Amino acid sequence: MSDFSQALSITSSGLQAQAQRLRHLSENIANADTPGYRRKTVSFEAALGGAGEAGAVRTGPVQLDRSDLERVYDPAHPLSDEDGHYEGSNVDLVIEIADAREAQRSYEANLKMFEQARQMSSRLLDLLRR
Repeated sequence: MSDFSQALSITSSGLQAQAQRLRHLSENIANADTPGYRRKTVSFEAALGGAGEAGAVRTGPVQLDRSDLERVYDPAHPLSDEDGHYEGSNVDLVIEIADAREAQRSYEANLKMFEQARQMSSRLLDLLRR
């Protein structure tokens, strides 16, 4: 595999991994008020190429955050117990928004690298045509 296509492959794997991370973060934000919802987290793993070349990344299995669910007092809620409490979600919006910003910046960095590799390849072809 040429260096240009390898660079494009590595950056596209980063784009896919960050896109999946953003999908799970948006699910967490959307379900922040859902009773019993557990925050989803995703980890990244190194993906080896065909010749054992490292550099690419992929997402690992989705994991549920096992921290305690928030106890919410609302006697009028249909899921509340005899004390008026029910289990909310363990999603912290501040953490989710910070993680989303980090994933967005990583996505943008991978996109910039992809564009740079594409431009270098295009310019090399232009030089070879002369």
